[in-house]
Amino acid sequence: MKKSIGFVLMDSSLTTWLLEKLTNDPPVSDCVDDLRDGVVNMLSGEVNSLLLSRTEDTKLPYLKQADEIQIGELEIYPKSRRVIFAGKEVSLTPKEFDILYFLAQNRGEVFTKEQIYRAVWSDDYLLDDSNIMAFIRKLRKKIEPDPDAPKYILTIWGIGYKMNDQL
Repeated sequence: MKKSIGFVLMDSSLTTWLLEKLTNDPPVSDCVDDLRDGVVNMLSGEVNSLLLSRTEDTKLPYLKQADEIQIGELEIYPKSRRVIFAGKEVSLTPKEFDILYFLAQNRGEVFTKEQIYRAVWSDDYLLDDSNIMAFIRKLRKKIEPDPDAPKYILTIWGIGYKMNDQL
């Protein structure tokens, strides 16, 4: 299975080099200005990370935002940030929704707690394994028929969590 999200750490020398390349020898692309602005924002400290995504012309449908994700009896509507389970709307906090949506977009892929944290929290936040575990526990109580025997958000012991890709 292909990974749909990867994390790359960039130090200031690599960021500076990338900015110089984008400024002095930019590729022919409609997106180069956005990338250059993002790199400038990283160097200025305005942001500490960038999320890169392919445009629709690359013909990779798994990277496009779907209008709806359906997994068994679970329906996720990203544009309206609504979740329906077994025909009933489920009330989620913003971070619960973000975690659920992240896992659903990447069904079958196992993520560590740190990877989930980095994908969902855009600002500085105290990374604590128990924080992610608490969010997963709350999510399971809301979307699992039996939270003690989950069938949607699976624990991969010693590694992290994944959204079940067998439903």
